[in-house]
Amino acid sequence: MTTFPTSLGTSDADSISLLGQDLAHDLMGRVSFGELAFWLLTQRQPTPGETRVFEAVLIGLADHGFTPTAIAARLTYLSAPDAVQGAVAAGLLGGGSRFLGVTEDTGRFLGDVLADAADTPDGLPAIEDEAAWDALALRAVTDCGAAGRFVPGLGHPVHKVGDPRTPRLIGIAHEAGTYGTHLALFEAIGRVHEQVLGKRLPLNGAGVSGAALADLGLPPELLRATVLLARCAGLIGHIAEEMRRPVANSIYLTVDRNARYVAPGEPG
Repeated sequence: MTTFPTSLGTSDADSISLLGQDLAHDLMGRVSFGELAFWLLTQRQPTPGETRVFEAVLIGLADHGFTPTAIAARLTYLSAPDAVQGAVAAGLLGGGSRFLGVTEDTGRFLGDVLADAADTPDGLPAIEDEAAWDALALRAVTDCGAAGRFVPGLGHPVHKVGDPRTPRLIGIAHEAGTYGTHLALFEAIGRVHEQVLGKRLPLNGAGVSGAALADLGLPPELLRATVLLARCAGLIGHIAEEMRRPVANSIYLTVDRNARYVAPGEPG
């Protein structure tokens, strides 16, 4: 018979297996959800330090207020309260280049810079060589500006001076022993970008999360998936709050009752 190989979950009449472990006896009550999520993504059990950083990222990205993704989830729940999965899905579908996707964009950007540097005769600097990281970061930011591209992970619409998640996550990575080349380069970008851009921007929480996850060995293709895992919890929280203290109808009415017709081509 045809078989379908998997390294994830299987079951029979008497047991459930997940990741090669007995789900009921080896995993339930023994590992945290964050540890299990990392294990599922990477196919390896994380160290305690890796679990700490991974779960810190999940907490930092779970919710950030009335963002477009949260509003989308609440409005969808208003329209279809019988299908909570649709409300969660509506919020997750908004995870793109402006919201949630920055984590992936930053991880990819840092990874590309590091890969190019590793191919040079000098290779990558030692982690503690701050001056060498600054030089590498300065070249990367300069090249980005010359190409007319934004440096991902810089700037935040609310935290104009500093994102409180960034130094905390960097500190946790140091404490957990997971601080690596992606975070070293990201911090260097924070130190030198003003020389190129002419203004100082904060390193945002989404960007530092991408750097921290990349240092844990997660591939770029899974960075946004990790953000969506975190934001799923936040969206469920918004829906639960919408049930208790609804605001979606007020949002809808505010827009609908203030809609004003303008002829095509006329300024709004």
